[in-house]
Amino acid sequence: MKDTDLSHLSWDDWDEHHNPRPEAPEFDAVVETALSRRGFIGSVLAFGSGAAVMGVGSLLSSTSAEAQAAGRFAFTPIPIQTDATVHVPEGYRWSVLARWGDPLFSDAAPDLDQATGGDLASSDRVFGENTDGMELFNIGGRQVIAVNHEYVNKDVNLPASGGDVASAEDVRKLQNLQGVTVMEVAQGEDGWQIVVDSPFNRRIHHNTETRIAGPAAGDPLLQTEADPEGMTALGTLNNCGSGRTPWGTYLTCEENFNGYFGSTDADFELPADYARYGIGHEGRYAYEVHDARFDVSQTPNEPRRFGYVVEIDPANPDSRPVKRTALGRFKHENAACAVARDGRVVVYLGDDERGEYLYKYVSNGYYQPGGPTDHLLDDGTLHVARFDTDGTGEWVALTPEATGMSEVEICVLTRQAASAAGGTTMDRPEWVAVNPIAVEGYCALTNNSRRAPGWTNAGGDLVEPVSGSPNPRAENRYGQIVRWFPSNDDHAANLFRWDLYVMAGNPGVHADANAGSGNIHQGNLFNSPDGMQFDSAGILWIQTDGDDSNEDGFAGMGNNQMLAGDPETGEIVRFLTGPQGSEVTGLTWSSDRRTMFVGIQHPGAPFPDGEGRLPRSSVVAVWRDDGGLVG
Repeated sequence: MKDTDLSHLSWDDWDEHHNPRPEAPEFDAVVETALSRRGFIGSVLAFGSGAAVMGVGSLLSSTSAEAQAAGRFAFTPIPIQTDATVHVPEGYRWSVLARWGDPLFSDAAPDLDQATGGDLASSDRVFGENTDGMELFNIGGRQVIAVNHEYVNKDVNLPASGGDVASAEDVRKLQNLQGVTVMEVAQGEDGWQIVVDSPFNRRIHHNTETRIAGPAAGDPLLQTEADPEGMTALGTLNNCGSGRTPWGTYLTCEENFNGYFGSTDADFELPADYARYGIGHEGRYAYEVHDARFDVSQTPNEPRRFGYVVEIDPANPDSRPVKRTALGRFKHENAACAVARDGRVVVYLGDDERGEYLYKYVSNGYYQPGGPTDHLLDDGTLHVARFDTDGTGEWVALTPEATGMSEVEICVLTRQAASAAGGTTMDRPEWVAVNPIAVEGYCALTNNSRRAPGWTNAGGDLVEPVSGSPNPRAENRYGQIVRWFPSNDDHAANLFRWDLYVMAGNPGVHADANAGSGNIHQGNLFNSPDGMQFDSAGILWIQTDGDDSNEDGFAGMGNNQMLAGDPETGEIVRFLTGPQGSEVTGLTWSSDRRTMFVGIQHPGAPFPDGEGRLPRSSVVAVWRDDGGLVG
């Protein structure tokens, strides 16, 4: 059923509409005083890997930040843009690698039909919609990219009906356009292109058979009439960020899975655990009307089979994806892997919803190159982060003793476990990135318009601004990036120190904490940090998904963008801007590091084909004119 007033809402706003939280009381002057720019920044923001917390006098001023902007960056920063295309620095160029509807196989339609948005027969044989996280793998000298397709835009993908989902065929087409693409790419005379009919090419979508693994596999919570053993699920939903394992497999992360489920029975009593995950009677795409698997009144366990990290082997096109339940069930943004000092595998995980948590998984087994790996993501301990206001923190193990829940319940009802263990509620934890040349982790806290005294998340946990915490601002419209330094330089350690690498803001509009940290100035304004990835030199690439109105509190920020940050100095400079209306998300490199691949999701303008054409989510290739390294 189409709801035209809600069809263009973001996932976060859609959740807020269908699952509203209690209104918070108004702020008073005490909060404003506690969150003054000088008082906050002096207590928790510092630069330099492993740095102690510094006072405000140690921060870069706006003038010095601009003067030093070229420090470790091999490009001249670019200004904001508000137009309908991609911009990169002088000396760099870009081209489109893949667009929604581009064929992966020669039996697919060669060109996207602008009137229909493509036919059903080709919908699982082409590059999918709304590209997001991605990784490139060198497989026997061949370049293979795995890339997520997070969701669909009904009015764009079903243009003939104006976005009405009227049949099972419409649903199947939308299901096929989402999930994951694995594709070989190659550079030729016409630049980078998809290798059509490569044996590595495949589409993984909402009906692809996947194996359930880990502690929850086979449990009654995951059993359905179609799968009474609870070991085999169909599909992977709302694939957002990504990760790669040390052994060369791809991790795709299921985020806003709740919106795909609904009930054709308005009187169906929803199970109690649904509320924490935002599962209600109405789905976003009317799947429940045309596909009984998504009708919770008929299949109430089906939603519990989604919200996981899914492992894919890009080198084996015949392999089944595997849902790793030990990594928890929530709105996974991405999965950032590291290897601890003793060889255990560590995976950092963010839950992208207001007032939810940051997690870490530590394997019980040890990674040995060339050795067996299947057990490493099934047998371990999940932890939730607790940040203290003195700049220290602890990863609290989610055990039956700490939570009062069974091991299976911790895996399937992870949010409830994190609440029971006393984690720190966060401002929408998005991507996590691990520095390859220093033992430190970063998490983008994109924004939180609801953080206020008395406001709670769906579990009843207070989500208040706390001076000196990683979430200090009221009505946080701009976002920040928190950083932690594991004790003893060991990612498996339970204790850590932390600071804020940056607080986004607008010093041209605000004079308080909303001005941002001292490394924010008129030359690098941005809001809502989302995607993040380190390059091999230890530069942090930051991608944004925020307000691109370029008005009022967002004046001077322009379109969404990608910036480069130096962890040592705190410098942040703008490298790329996307077309109006788009999110810049997903980043990887060719094996020789001479090409950067960047995702452009949901462009608002007819990008990249021009006027009169449908807007098409795309991956673009970026390179230097002189053939030098790009990150």
